[in-house]
Amino acid sequence: MSIRQLLLLSGLLLSVASQAQTPAPATVPVSLQQALQAAQDNLDVVLARRTLAGAQADITSADRAPFPVLSASVSQIDLQNGNGSGNTWTEQRYDKSIGLDWTWERGNKRELRTLTARRAADAARAELDETGMQQRLAALSGFYDLLAAQERVAEVTQIERNAAELAGIAGRRLQAGDLSAQETARTEIEAQRARADLHQAELEQRRAALVLWQLTVLAPAPEQLQARADWPVLPAAPAMTAGLDELVEARADVAAARARVQAAQAALDSSSAQKKSDITVGVSYDHYPGTSNALVALRMSMPLQWGYGYEGEIGRASAQLAQAEVALERTRRLTRLELQRLQHELQSAAVRANAYETEILPRARRVAEGAELAYRKGALSLTDLLDARRTLRTTVLDAVAARSDYAKALGVWQLRTGQALSIAAGPP
Repeated sequence: MSIRQLLLLSGLLLSVASQAQTPAPATVPVSLQQALQAAQDNLDVVLARRTLAGAQADITSADRAPFPVLSASVSQIDLQNGNGSGNTWTEQRYDKSIGLDWTWERGNKRELRTLTARRAADAARAELDETGMQQRLAALSGFYDLLAAQERVAEVTQIERNAAELAGIAGRRLQAGDLSAQETARTEIEAQRARADLHQAELEQRRAALVLWQLTVLAPAPEQLQARADWPVLPAAPAMTAGLDELVEARADVAAARARVQAAQAALDSSSAQKKSDITVGVSYDHYPGTSNALVALRMSMPLQWGYGYEGEIGRASAQLAQAEVALERTRRLTRLELQRLQHELQSAAVRANAYETEILPRARRVAEGAELAYRKGALSLTDLLDARRTLRTTVLDAVAARSDYAKALGVWQLRTGQALSIAAGPP
């Protein structure tokens, strides 16, 4: 072996050794409440808060009177004969004037303008609440997806170990002449399928961790996230809530749509108020040597609205009000349908999860345990054993999915109706 080959081999060995000594990243156990709280402060919510801050600043901009206008002028400049000699400001005949003008807004324009901004800010505040709710709902779904993925990995890992153990036993029986090569190959195929299923389950867990990490950023890296077993208690029959009308009106998206209707109404009133002309009043002080050193002028002006009564602005505001009212009715209908759907989904998920928890899964485990025992005693064929294991595997995964669906349905319903989350906290 050459020196170069020795160096390459030594470098490879050092690299493998360093990787072996590198500790695995520590997991960060996360509870459901932690995930929900973190989602309440993520970037989407921060953007909604900035929108609310801008809407609140619009209130300050709207709630002010027009600024007074200061003016100064020099007139009566005689270019033909001149204005005399002496001091320019005190002796020459220039008419020097300084004045102050202020516009009086009529028709409650300032109040209506401010009311429009306030209602827009109310809509932005409700939209902030809805954004926070949407992020919490997404975090709840991501949390239970990760928790279900972790349980699938644990179950599939146990299935893979059992399949590998059966394949090892079959190999030894083949060497002893107690098992055919065909049945041994079948056990090896099952072991390989179990390993492939395990890799797939681990991939799904990493994907679920990435989704939850994007919503919460509760760990330095997505692969460090680990959901705690915060499964809700399975009730015998889920309690349903009547009185959907109150729940619909209390929703943040409905409140936002309602505030937009009020803002559109205030904007319509503000457009109609433009029919009342604003009056500008002013006063000026004049200095005109040779005539008087103290002259006062009073003035008042207002636009003459001839031939146009702001029909365009009023029509536009009326159309926006009608649009906001239709949007409010549409939001109410969709919200009511969503709450009804959530009720039905919760009831169906509870029944399904209870069936798997109390009947289907225990029965599948008993059947699989009986098949294992019978196979060891030679009273069951390999085909029947593999069928029992496949049935157990499918049932276990379906039970995890049913429990996850129920947890998400219950969590969404409780968040949407303002109830406290029902969590039976498990170990971290």
